[in-house]
Amino acid sequence: VQLQASGGGLVQAGGSLRLSCALSGGTTSSGWFRQAPGKAREFVAGISWNAGRTDYADSGKGRFTISRDNAKNRVYLQMNSLKPEDTAVYHCARSRLMLLSDYRSEQQYDYWGQGTLVTVSS
Repeated sequence: VQLQASGGGLVQAGGSLRLSCALSGGTTSSGWFRQAPGKAREFVAGISWNAGRTDYADSGKGRFTISRDNAKNRVYLQMNSLKPEDTAVYHCARSRLMLLSDYRSEQQYDYWGQGTLVTVSS
């Protein structure tokens, strides 16, 4: 199973980026997490296998949207109104399960990608 995140880059505050994660190994729940320098990895957004359920960290509600295209085996994270505090390496993750009891828990995910760096300048 391989996951590859892409779409990161340098953007000014208030700008937008769309991250993409290429999945493999089946259609199951997926999520995005991020890790800023010197900080622990944190949950950003999660989505069930058919997008019937989504969950967002408070920090991204109203600004971030997680979606998926199962025909393309991809999960996306649209990030709008970016802030300098959104600067981090963003990782996509996939669970073996189609539905999760807690999308915010790292322990629910079995496979992780390398990550893509998002830098938001002020």
